[in-house]
Amino acid sequence: MAKVSEKDIAKKIYEYIGGPENTKSVMNCMTRVRVELKDSSKADIEKLRKIPGVMGVVDGPQIQIVTGPGLSTKVANEMGKISNIEVKIEGETDKDKADRLAREKKEEIKSKQKRSWFKDFTKLISSIFVPMIPAFVGAGLIGGIASIFQNLLEAGNISGDNWIIAVSVLNTIKNGVFGYLNIYVGINSAKVFGASDTLGGVIGGVVYLTGINPDVPLINIFTGNPLLANQGGIIGVIVAVAILAFIEKRLHKIVPNSLDIILVPALSLLSTGLITMFLIMPIAGWVSEGLVGGINWVLTRGGVFSGFVLGGLFLPLVIFGLHQILTPIHIEMISSQGATYLLPILAMAGAGQVGAAIAVLVKCRKNKPLVNITKGALPVGVLGIGEPLIYAVTLPMGRAFITACIGGGIGGAVIGALGGVGATAVGPSGVALIPLIYDLANKWYIYVLGLLAGYVGGFIATYLFGIDRKFTEYVPEDEEGTVSEFKFE
Repeated sequence: MAKVSEKDIAKKIYEYIGGPENTKSVMNCMTRVRVELKDSSKADIEKLRKIPGVMGVVDGPQIQIVTGPGLSTKVANEMGKISNIEVKIEGETDKDKADRLAREKKEEIKSKQKRSWFKDFTKLISSIFVPMIPAFVGAGLIGGIASIFQNLLEAGNISGDNWIIAVSVLNTIKNGVFGYLNIYVGINSAKVFGASDTLGGVIGGVVYLTGINPDVPLINIFTGNPLLANQGGIIGVIVAVAILAFIEKRLHKIVPNSLDIILVPALSLLSTGLITMFLIMPIAGWVSEGLVGGINWVLTRGGVFSGFVLGGLFLPLVIFGLHQILTPIHIEMISSQGATYLLPILAMAGAGQVGAAIAVLVKCRKNKPLVNITKGALPVGVLGIGEPLIYAVTLPMGRAFITACIGGGIGGAVIGALGGVGATAVGPSGVALIPLIYDLANKWYIYVLGLLAGYVGGFIATYLFGIDRKFTEYVPEDEEGTVSEFKFE
C-alpha cells in the first residue's frame, strides 16, 4: 500500500471535522492530534477512523486523533499550515514556548546562511571548547573564592595558617584545569580533527617543555631568545594537533598493519613534536601576544568608545554564531594574565536584551501572547542565556533588536569608562558572571553598574523607539472572547 503523507491526512481530517473554519485549536502530544471544534456536531467520527494512517479516534470535548509517535507532530503542523492556526504542544509552559520559538527562528536564520570556511571554522572552535565550559565555570568560581581569601589575607582582615592552606587548596583545584589547559585542548582538538585523543593530549603537554633543562634552553629560531614554556598557548596547540591528525592519518595508510601500533604513534609524536617546538610555538606565541596585547590596548585606550562598540555589536555576532571565535581569545587571556577583560564588556549585550524585554512587558502589556513569550524567556536572559530573548522576542520584532544592541553598548561604555573588570572563566554572563569577576572584592560593583546601565539603556531605547505600534495594539480574540496565539507576521 502506498504511503500516505501527513499533508493528505491533515486534509482528510479537516474534511471530516467541518473544515478549518470550524477549528478552534490544534494541539499535538506524543501520539495524538487533539482538535477543539467550534461546532462538534459537524465532525464525522466514523470517517475520521477510516482515514489511512489514523489508528483510532477518541471522541469528547477534544477530538483526539491517534496517529502514533512522530506522525502526530507532522500532521498537526500540516493542519496548522492549512488553517493558519498555531499548533500548541501539550504541557508546554511559557518558557518552553519561548525556547521553541527561539529554536525555530534560529534554525530559520541558519538555513538562509550560506556555508563558508569561516563558519566552518567557528563551528570547529565551538566543538573544541564548548565541552570544556563546565570545567571553566567550576574552576573559575573556585579561583574567584581563592582570590577573595587572598585579598583578605593581604589586607589583614583574616589571618592564620588555616586560611593560607585554604587558599592553596582552592588554587590547586583551580589549576587542575588552567594549569594543564593545553592538554585538555589537545585532547578535544584531536577528537575534532580525527587524531588519537591521547596523542592530542601529549602534543598539548609538549608545549609545557617539561623535559627541557633550564640551563640549556631551546632557542626560538626566529628571535634567538630562549623558547618559553607555554609559548603559543592554546592557539599553538590547536594548530599542532591539526598537523598531528594529518600526519597520523597518512601514516596509517602506508605503515604495515603489523607495525602500525608501534610506528604510527611514535612517528606522529616525533614529527609533530619537533614542528611544535621549533615552528608552531614561536609563531603562535607571537600571534597570541599580539592578540592579547592588541585587545588590552583597545580596552585601555578606547575606554567609553570601545566599550560601547564592543557591547553593541556582540548580539549580531551571536546571531550568526561568530561569537565562538572569541572563545580561544578569552581562554588565552585567562591563561596569560588570570582574567579576560573582554568578556564582561561583551556580556553587556545580554543586559541590553533584558532591558528591551522589560520594555516589551510594560508597553505591550495588553498583548498577552507576546507578554507570555517574553516572560518565559526573561528569567534565563537575566542569567545570561540570551538566545530565547533574541530569537523569540527582539529579533522578530525588528527594531527592538537594534535598541537592545544600543542598551548593550551603553552597559559596555560604563565598564569601558571605569575599566579593569575581568572574568576568571568563560561561559556565563549576565548575573551569573558576578561570582567569576576577577578581584571580586573590589571590582564586582563596576560590573553590576554596567549591568544596570545596560538594563536601563535597553529599556529606554526600546520603550521610546523599539516597539512598533502593531505590537501594542494586537489583541486578537476569537468568537469565544479568548486571546488567540500571537504571531509576529
